[in-house]
Amino acid sequence: MKRRDFFKNSTLVVAGSALAPLTAFTTSNDKYSFSGKTAKNIIFLVSDGMSTGTLNMANLFRQRKDGRDTNWISLYLQEKGTRAFMDTASANALVTDSAAASSAWGGGVRVNNGSINVSADGTLHTPILQKFKKAGKSVGCVTTVPITHATPAGFCVNSDARSDQEGIAMQYLDLKFDVMLGGGAEFFSADKRKDKKDLFKSFTASGFSVVRNRKDLLNNNLTSAKPVLGVFNEDGLPYTLDRDNDAAKMEAVPTLAEMTQKAIDLMKNNSKGFVLQVEGGKVDWAAHSNDVGGLIHDQLAFDDAIGIALAFAESNKDTLIVITTDHGNANPGLFGVSGDVNVNFDKLQSFKYTNDWVLNGIKRTDSTRQIIERIEAAQKLVVSEPEAAELLKHYNTLDSDGLYNPKKLPFKLLSEIQFKQTSVGWGAMGHSADYVELAMFGPGSEMLKPFVKNTDLHNFMLKATGMI
Repeated sequence: MKRRDFFKNSTLVVAGSALAPLTAFTTSNDKYSFSGKTAKNIIFLVSDGMSTGTLNMANLFRQRKDGRDTNWISLYLQEKGTRAFMDTASANALVTDSAAASSAWGGGVRVNNGSINVSADGTLHTPILQKFKKAGKSVGCVTTVPITHATPAGFCVNSDARSDQEGIAMQYLDLKFDVMLGGGAEFFSADKRKDKKDLFKSFTASGFSVVRNRKDLLNNNLTSAKPVLGVFNEDGLPYTLDRDNDAAKMEAVPTLAEMTQKAIDLMKNNSKGFVLQVEGGKVDWAAHSNDVGGLIHDQLAFDDAIGIALAFAESNKDTLIVITTDHGNANPGLFGVSGDVNVNFDKLQSFKYTNDWVLNGIKRTDSTRQIIERIEAAQKLVVSEPEAAELLKHYNTLDSDGLYNPKKLPFKLLSEIQFKQTSVGWGAMGHSADYVELAMFGPGSEMLKPFVKNTDLHNFMLKATGMI
């Protein structure tokens, strides 16, 4: 791609978006005239809840620690891909949730927050992986959160409520998609499900290969002859930073890059191609908790999966890579308001554990000295006695905020304490209405417009593969 063409596709949207209404940019009925060959495969990568600041800080971290750029930013620097902004609204709100956001891609229609490919009037919209499966392609999803969670489900099923993860697991049994990998064991286990059904047994009886740990996933005995269900943890998988500093977790739980590679290996020999969704779901959870260690390291784990996808596409020229996020979350950023911002930011390189690990290990009966020692051991940050006392006080009330915070732990307070030493600040603890990054590489990417609605990607993918 010529340099002037690349920057035309990545910068002019700012002026246009200030002058025209949203519908002027593009609609779901737009015709795409692809100049290249048809894509046989699609790998659709989603860093869930990734504000622009998350992408920026992950690249800065990798530059300063490893001396290189992330795979995502390298795609821009090397002028290999096309780039756009994407609007992320749902049918009933400027600020979307992940269910409606994934449904926009999966079903091609905006639905209300909380719904998965079901409009308010009850209309069902056929999810895109069902369409590709019907056309003979292999299909699948890999994620670091429950495989039944909103983002993978948006490509796969119809559901009135994203919260019905037990029901979504049942739908997966009938759909028999080729590869489904992630967390969420409680939605398949007889001892956790409300109906006491053993779905792991049901999936095995239905012809699936069911794997529950990293060793079995990476075992070469898995083949494309049988669909594969891999569930490696209850709830989401461990944060990357915590996993990488725990030998038992490293042995039991695969990385997102490893799951991505295995999914590609299992589906790549289908003569009609494959479509794979890859989600870095814990990026969103870390943003909701203002957990900087969790955020950056899970974004980098997602970037490693981008590297796997791009390497495959480089050697398989019929593969379209789509890289994006469903919405912003918490709008984190690096701020030069106090101290040496370079020195402060580099302190993150010493983190061994996330705030999630720190706070879940504190007990109401702990002393302030024990809290100070725990944080210093986990992150090499030194908090004061009054700061530790303020943290400890919350364990008597357990009334703090955060979406993925069932114990009501003081995530916000800890992030505010850390800000003085890391220079990383947060705008909120929830989703934002920001326009988000969208990048593509491979056949069809040359027709990406500078600004799109999230729903446009549905028909874009169908057109790129010659389905419409």
